[in-house]
Amino acid sequence: MTQKLAISPVFTVGDVPRTIAFYRDRLGFVVTFAEPADEPFFAILARDGAQIFVKSQDGIAPLPNSSRHRHLRLDAYVHAPDPDELAADLGERGAPFSVSLGDTHDGLRGFEITDPDGHVLFFGRPL
Repeated sequence: MTQKLAISPVFTVGDVPRTIAFYRDRLGFVVTFAEPADEPFFAILARDGAQIFVKSQDGIAPLPNSSRHRHLRLDAYVHAPDPDELAADLGERGAPFSVSLGDTHDGLRGFEITDPDGHVLFFGRPL
């Protein structure tokens, strides 16, 4: 039997509607679930095979890895078979690149985007 596994990070965010707008408008994700519909506190965002769950709760602040230590900045690695093509698409959408497209010192090609709550996503692939 062939299995295809996937993983979906769960990000605590300050404002789910703001997060939805960022991922939808700047990164091309679609909302596959939001509850409640009029003012969601939880949502599932998807693009191609990637999914991100976002949730907010009063009194709980987002805690991205970079806020714990600058050397642990990534919150998610999103495998992108063609990071050059994806970077071009996201650039046309006005995505704010926190690290531009390029080859990393640890053998990856890709780029980083930081969301409104400080979560850092690396989109790329091994060289």
